[in-house]
Amino acid sequence: MNTANIHDLGPSKVIELFFPVSGFRAVVVVDNVALGPAIGGVRVSPGVTVGEVRRLARTMTLKNSIAGLPHGGGKSGIILDPHSPDKEHHFRIFAQAIRDLNEYIPGPDMGSNEECMAWVYDETGRAVGLPEELGGLPLDKHGATGYGLAECAGAACQHLGMRLEGARIAIHGFGSVGKMCAQFLTEKGAVIVAVSDSKGTLADPTGIDIKKMLEIKEQTGSVLNYTPGTVKGAGDLFAEPCDILIPAATPDVITGKNAGDVKAKLILQGANIPVTGEAEELLHQRGVLSVPDFIANAGGVIMAAMEYAKKSEKEAFQAISDRIIRNTHLILEKSSRERILPRKAGESIAKERVITAMSYKRNM
Repeated sequence: MNTANIHDLGPSKVIELFFPVSGFRAVVVVDNVALGPAIGGVRVSPGVTVGEVRRLARTMTLKNSIAGLPHGGGKSGIILDPHSPDKEHHFRIFAQAIRDLNEYIPGPDMGSNEECMAWVYDETGRAVGLPEELGGLPLDKHGATGYGLAECAGAACQHLGMRLEGARIAIHGFGSVGKMCAQFLTEKGAVIVAVSDSKGTLADPTGIDIKKMLEIKEQTGSVLNYTPGTVKGAGDLFAEPCDILIPAATPDVITGKNAGDVKAKLILQGANIPVTGEAEELLHQRGVLSVPDFIANAGGVIMAAMEYAKKSEKEAFQAISDRIIRNTHLILEKSSRERILPRKAGESIAKERVITAMSYKRNM
């Protein structure tokens, strides 16, 4: 998303946190709270920026809106190596700093997990994606985002007249989202032909044994140690022959420079903001269908909202399935009917709900 038009709904607050003695630095963005308190993850990365967090917070506003959740959008980023031995200390400083920012409810994101949310909850009394022992529905353990992606895949394939069973799938990023997505898609009969992590890509056009791949990844730390298959560079995954491509790692990995290499018919944006605006336009012109992040990967925040509302695991999974299938059909039909990008179709629906809610607020 281009930051040039980010001010139409917000952001409501942009807060930069810095404590020189501890070396702690973080960014918090509350984008919009017209629909309710903002839910959004805490990203941990040494390279996180204010601009990135603002874009991610806007994505959460759209994601929560179109999913019909009573929540606005927010996001935060702690500028830290996610493997730092001081991680708990930094999270507790972060939590203490946002203790009175009641309109923001933190959740897990890239570089953080349910344990991190337990630290935040201990300091503030509010967080989602908590450990089960604290009454949470752990998003990574349940594979909420991966499950939602698999449900989105089924709906998008119907739109294209393509069978999900037997479809060849490449997944960029074999982390918590990518791994669970691969499992759920395999259960639906899809064939995973390529996966990647930070060390490179493992491709096998005959199909990867996902159970074996999960064991190899757990034991060795990389997908490259799986056999058989061909080892390639991490960026080579985008050019792999496949039917469905799922970028499920970091932002802006599909750009104007490599969009022409994509051979997939369908892209499901498993990460937040993984495809640039320029790339989406180029892919659309080529007839490649790209389902935007705030539709395709909404499973995590839907489960988080269900947790916050004290719903059960069964109710959460049903909500993910119902809402993602409905919204995938909704935006793809609107996109086809009006001949606009799926992102534009989804944004118009999501923004309309937020703007209507804003009209009911005083001094919004």
